[in-house]
Amino acid sequence: MSEKRSIFQEVSETDTPRQTPQGGMIDAGRRGARGAVRVWLMLLFALVVVMIAVGGLTRLTDSGLSITEWKPVSGALPPMDAATWESEFEKYRAIPEYQLQNKGMSLAEFKVIYWWEWGHRQLGRVIGLVWALGFLAFLVSRKIPPGWTGRLLLLGGLGGLQGAIGYWMVRSGLSGQMLDVASYRLAIHLGLAFVILGFIAWYVMCLRREERELMQARRSRERKLFGLSTGWLHFAFLQILIGALVAGIDAGRTFTDWPLMAGGFLPVDFWMPELGLRNFFENPGMVQFIHRMTGYLLLIFGIVVWLKGRRSAHALTRGAFNFAFLALCLQVVLGIMTVLYVAPWQLAIAHQVLAVILWVLILRARFLSQYPVIRSVRG
Repeated sequence: MSEKRSIFQEVSETDTPRQTPQGGMIDAGRRGARGAVRVWLMLLFALVVVMIAVGGLTRLTDSGLSITEWKPVSGALPPMDAATWESEFEKYRAIPEYQLQNKGMSLAEFKVIYWWEWGHRQLGRVIGLVWALGFLAFLVSRKIPPGWTGRLLLLGGLGGLQGAIGYWMVRSGLSGQMLDVASYRLAIHLGLAFVILGFIAWYVMCLRREERELMQARRSRERKLFGLSTGWLHFAFLQILIGALVAGIDAGRTFTDWPLMAGGFLPVDFWMPELGLRNFFENPGMVQFIHRMTGYLLLIFGIVVWLKGRRSAHALTRGAFNFAFLALCLQVVLGIMTVLYVAPWQLAIAHQVLAVILWVLILRARFLSQYPVIRSVRG
């Protein structure tokens, strides 16, 4: 039987222990090491960005075909003696690029392009190793957040596919039918790199916030703005692929005036009957013309999306669209400068790196449209 209490007794003076509020079902399960996984993904993100830049420089220096064999394991070791260097050089001298473009190249000059390609492949191995070690460590320690195992496995699968596509791309330049790699294979290779980068960036943004916060934020998502930013993202991706076609056939150095092309709206030999549908991949005039027109349309569409994004109810979302549109404007200006200065490697690689920045900024604007950060009036 409980004791009688005075009507003046404080509630806090009772012996009944005060219960701590319990979280909901979302908090009840295993949380996982979200912060550590996010840091690991950020490291992978940085490595992939460097990989894209090194890949661009490998293409600009015509180094991609200097290693004619595909040895995923033993190829990690470069030539260690004069005999091995001579053997590698002899293999290179047997392909069309040497016979028709670089005939007379010295061994010292060959070593320069060899090291570029070896570094490119070595960086790919490093990325694969960082992914494998990180994934296994989180898996064994059971630190992967619930529902994230498949997503992280997807990154590894895409990385393996990227290596296979790289081999498929190089093979096109060794077949004897062309001097360089096939431009459409180069576009697929670069496009998949951007897809991998996009997944990593999205995962990093998701892991920054708790699952319960993302679920709450999604209730306030701006559907129309999310749809427009999704279209903007896909449009930018299409332009990136066309840019890879331009780089694959050095179309950026063919017509070096702007806004016209060799004094006209349409370039000379806009359509070469002997090429047929291959005009879209191998005709420098047509490929650069398409790249220019797509750039103009992307800018117009970007203005529409930006104007809509500026009316967002959320400050961070508005800022994200402002930054993405600013990057787009800078990219257009840099593209024009690259053409006018006949695509020197400094401007060309800056143009490619800025494409990475633009891609990620559009992705961030899309993410904040889906999961807005809601702030009080006091901020």
